[in-house]
Amino acid sequence: MVTPVRVVIALCLFAPFVAMLWVSSYAKTDPQLAGIPFFYWYQMLWVAVSTALTMVAYKLWHRDQRARKGGASR
Repeated sequence: MVTPVRVVIALCLFAPFVAMLWVSSYAKTDPQLAGIPFFYWYQMLWVAVSTALTMVAYKLWHRDQRARKGGASR
């Protein structure tokens, strides 16, 4: 069953794929950050963002599963 929580979970997991597969949006050198071309620091930023989004998706999924089971487990 599709619920708003599951839609948010899907978006959290799908966003990094879209961001990384759309190469033309970040295939450039400027702006640089501490001398690092945009192409590289953008990808490294997405490593951290992807981790955070995956953690949010996991927590939402876990909470959704507990709610479906009646909140019996932690």
